[in-house]
Order: sequence, then C-alpha cells, then structure tokens
Amino acid sequence: MSKNFYQETDDIIERFELVTERIATIKDDKELPESLQAYFNQVADFIMAVQPVLEKVISGEISNRSLEECKADHDRIFSIYSKDTYENSFLCPTFAVEHLGQEIGGILSAVFYKLTDMVRAAFAGRLDIFTIYCELFMEIYGVCQMESEDKFRREDIQSSLSSFRHDYCQIFLGESLISMVDPEYDFYTDIIMNADLSDDRYLYRYGMYISDNELKMAAHLRSMPAEEVAAMARTYVEGYIKGFEVCGKDISIKETVGVNAPAGFELMTREAIKMFNQAGLAATVRFGGKEGRNLFSTVPNKQCEYDHKDDRAYVWDKGLADRMLEVVKNTFEKHKELAAVYGGPAVIETFGEVPFAPVNYPANAQYTDKQNELNVYFMSQNGQITNQYIKGEERSFTIISYPIPEIGDQFNEIFNETVAVNTMDYELYKNIQQHIIDVLDQGETVHVTGRGDNHTDITVKLHHLDDPSNQTNFENCVADVNIPVGEVFTSPELEGTNGVLHVTQVYLNELCYKNLEMKFEDGKITSYSCSNFDTEEENKKYIFDNVLFKHETLPIGEFAIGTNTRAFVMGQKFGIADKLPILIAEKTGPHFAVGDTCYSHSEDVPMYNPDGKECIARDNSCSLLRKTDISKAYFNCHTDITIPYYELGDIIVHTADGRELPIIVQGRFVVPGTEELNKVFE
Repeated sequence: MSKNFYQETDDIIERFELVTERIATIKDDKELPESLQAYFNQVADFIMAVQPVLEKVISGEISNRSLEECKADHDRIFSIYSKDTYENSFLCPTFAVEHLGQEIGGILSAVFYKLTDMVRAAFAGRLDIFTIYCELFMEIYGVCQMESEDKFRREDIQSSLSSFRHDYCQIFLGESLISMVDPEYDFYTDIIMNADLSDDRYLYRYGMYISDNELKMAAHLRSMPAEEVAAMARTYVEGYIKGFEVCGKDISIKETVGVNAPAGFELMTREAIKMFNQAGLAATVRFGGKEGRNLFSTVPNKQCEYDHKDDRAYVWDKGLADRMLEVVKNTFEKHKELAAVYGGPAVIETFGEVPFAPVNYPANAQYTDKQNELNVYFMSQNGQITNQYIKGEERSFTIISYPIPEIGDQFNEIFNETVAVNTMDYELYKNIQQHIIDVLDQGETVHVTGRGDNHTDITVKLHHLDDPSNQTNFENCVADVNIPVGEVFTSPELEGTNGVLHVTQVYLNELCYKNLEMKFEDGKITSYSCSNFDTEEENKKYIFDNVLFKHETLPIGEFAIGTNTRAFVMGQKFGIADKLPILIAEKTGPHFAVGDTCYSHSEDVPMYNPDGKECIARDNSCSLLRKTDISKAYFNCHTDITIPYYELGDIIVHTADGRELPIIVQGRFVVPGTEELNKVFE
C-alpha cells in the first residue's frame, strides 16, 4: 500500500485485535431473539470469512497464494451474492424484513451491505478501515442487545449508522477524492503496471468479484499480437489527447489523467498508462465498485445492488449532506494544486452482460420527497465545488467501449468488429457529417418522427445564427472524447422545443425501459411513462429515480443525429442491439439527452468545428442561469435516449422561409454526400 494511504499504529492494532476477538465469540451468545441472533451470526461469519485475507496481506503471504488458494478465498467471500444464497440471507432486504420485522429488518440489511465494503479494505491491507467496520458491527450488536421495542432499536441503529457516516466521512469520501487526483495513491496502479499479467493470480489481488468475464478477457488479450493490443491503447490515448485539441483546451497544464478501466483489460491498460506517461500524464486509478466507474469488475448480483441503491435514505438529512459537502470542499482545498492539474477521466467501458430488468420490492429503502429534494441540493452543491477546483473549461475526457465474453459464442467476431468500429476513418466521417451540418444550419427547427410502433413526434428549436458563414449550431463529432466516430449534436433552444419522444425498448445505464415515453413543452419534461411494471406509480418512480435522478423535471440538453450505421448493423447482425452501451448506441440513430448540455460548466469556452466555424449552441435558458443563480443552472446528469434506425421515420429541417430539407427519410440518409452511410443497409 502506498505510504500516503495509511500508517499503521499500535492503537489500531489493539482495536483490531479486541473487536475481532469479540466477533469470533458472538455465536456463543444467547441473549437475543432467535432471528435477530441469526442475523448477527451471519454477518459475523461474513466478517470472519474476510479477515484471513487481511491477515495474509499484512503478513505478506497474499502474493504467495496458489491459484487454487486465490479462488478459494474469492469464493468464500463472494458466495453470499449467489442468487439462492442472497435471497435467503439477511443481505436481502426482503428476507431481512420478513424475519426481523418492518422496523429493523431493512436498516439491518443496509448495515450488512455497508459492511461488505470491508472486502476491498482487507485486500488493500487497510487495517484501520477493516477495524472501523468491525466496530460499527459491534456497536449495532450492542444496540440490539438492549431490551426495547423494535422502534426504539431502529432509532438507535439509525443513530449509530448516522454517526458512523459523519465521523468517518473524511476517510471514505475524502480519500476517494484524493485518490482521483493523486497518482501516489498507487495500490491499483501498482498491480496493473507491475504484476505478472500472464498469471491469473493478479486478478485476485484487487479485492473485487472476478467472473469468467475477467478471466476470459485477460486470456483473450494475451492471445492477441502485442501490436494489436498497443493499437487499441493508442486509439484510447490519442482520443483523450485529441479531445483537448478539438475543444481548444491546453493539455500542457495538466499532469494527471484518471484511468477508468475494467479488470481483465490490464494488458491494454498498462500500454495506455505507458503512453500517457510518455505524453507527460501520470495515471490515477481508483476503485470503482459501488461508486461507479474507475477500476471495476462484473457486479456479482445486480438485484442486490439495486435493492440497496437507496440505503442512504435511512440516515440522509441536511446535517449529513452538509458534512459531506464540507469534506469535499476541505479536501479539494487542501489538495488544490493536484486538483488543478487533473485532466479528467479516460474511460474504458464494457458491454455484453445479460440485460438486467430490476424488480422493485417494498422492503427496499426509499427516499422521502424531502430527501429527494436534498439529493438534488447535494448534487448541485457537490458539482459546483468540484468545478471550482477541477475547472470544466480546462478538463476533458474520452470514452471507448469493448465487449466482454458474456456477450456470447460470437465474442471473438464481435470483439474484432468493435475494434474496427472504434478505428473507423476519421476524415471520411468528418466530411460526411459536414454535409449534414450544412443542411441543418439552414434550419429554424428540426422535426423528428418515428415509424411502426414508435410514435415519436417532436420539434426541436435551433439557435439563430447571426453569422452563418462563421457560426454553426452542430458540433462535428468524430473520434475524440466519444469513441467511435459518428454523430453531429447541438444544445437546442428550450423554448419552442415540443413534442413526444418514444422508444419501444432502450437500455439506459444498464437498466431496461419498455415503451419509454416523455412529453416535452418548451424543452422540459412534462410527463413520462414506461411499461416495465404493473402500476403507473411503479413505472413513474422507476424513471424518476433512474432517468430524472429525482428532479421534478429535466430539460433537453442535447439533440444529435448518429451516423455510425456500421455500428448499428453490428448490433443487428450479432443480435446485440440491446447490449450496446450508450456510447455506441447513441451513434446508431438520433438521440435526445435529458439533463445538462454537452458543454456543462464549459459554455464560455469557444468551440470550433474542423471547418473553422464556431459552435454557438452551447447554452440554453437553464444553463444561462449560472450567471444569476448557479444552483439552478445544472442538474448534474445527462442521459442519452436513442431512437434506432428501424424505429425512425423522418428527420426534416424546417427553414424560416418555409422550406423543408430532409436529412433522413424512413430511416435512410438522403443528404447528398451521405450515400456511404446507407451502404451497410444493403
């Protein structure tokens, strides 16, 4: 472990020994009701299953494990996530409520889920964090030993959990922020750069769930010629660097890049980090896990993750929100020099997992309306603080995506085709897309309609161009920040953008939506629905939580036309359209993003297309509020919703003088100079 993470002390060692000795004796206690004792026995078993790994790390034995020992440790710890085990354990809120009652079942399940974070602490050798989690467990155990009604126990459990989050916010939240900007936090980087990647044992050093996806992906990259792996890394790195150039941002003032990558891709990631280093950028690699991207692996049980996504509701109040914001502010202030030279994330995404359709269970935690308002407040304030230290007008990013073996028997063919899609001809698409932009820039509005079962009918209002010879509404997006090539996009005028957006099925952030429909008036959502669940209330809550991110409404932040017909055909040919990530899916048809614009926090930075014209459509009436009340300007979310070509009717540009200029008719491009895009359909 990097010296910057943690220094072991006699106090921590003594606390660790005391608390783990006590946990080992819990099964001998007979003071609690049978079901409640069963809960503590089960959690204690989990802790004692993890503890040997921590001890191996501390003793230095962790690197000497055989592959069989690695797998045994892994399976012992992660077996609790298997479907049958999970559904019959207290980790499942439904099971916990059934056996412990409504008052304390849900919150005790949330405590169990929180304690699963000790796994990565153990593998990282963090005796301090492991001890802190054990002490939380024993404090909750002490609370439940008190003879009282469940409702009083619940209040005391909530108090303990709330104090835990307050007291250790600096460790958990603060270190997460520091490890984003400080390359000296090198636990994961060290594994990627220095481990023997020919030996699968390195994967079991992360402390993450390792499935066949990670093992087979590592094997696949080992089977590829080294120059092909290097070419993949080069596409990724050059996309990041090109993103700064295209946006007119100075990469020379940056010293670090956040490498976000999946386990199993280390051969590519190692090459990329070397290339970043050669370009003068040190890599930071954070653990992603429940926190999102960064270093991540297959989720062992997506329903478990979904069941617990709102657990913070048990303790979420203004005091905790302000404490977290205080930590964010203080951490960035203390490390402002590092934050200033952080360039932004370079992301490798994966796709191909079996699509997940979650089930809503009554036992799961739910935010109140007041807490939802607090969520919006926190996201807004957190975004403002972050942008103060990592300035939007100076940072950039890139994202590239590859399939994983779970995608099916045709993995090799799909992988090769994805590599080809990710490296398509930059110049060819730049020229084709310019033809489309030249037509769009003549327009006052754009009318988009669906066909067949798709009843999209929406009119998009474009910004007025005062100087068409030097200005444009649409960015010519090729392969830089968003790889692969293939879209032109704008931030529409909200006032005058009206209609219905509909898709029969779409996956957004790995969640399936059936018959997703949104109605817009003056560019803002006025109603929404889907058909995933039996009741309208459930469907609305699903969208409210996972698309609107608990905002009462969101504006249209982007209108785009995807032009990567080859990616679309890839999805159809291999039957993986429902598995394509939004990064690729957004290039396979027109899409609308709800939330912030693509220029969020960078609206005042001039943006130019390859033809020299300035993209002037960087603001809307929401983002302009930053000049008077920044808390109302940003929503801190941006979700792309794509209409696939086979559901798309027409895209027609309407000019101020009454002309109608078609871009797409019945799902096919009709602008002269775009004929190449239709060839793959033949």
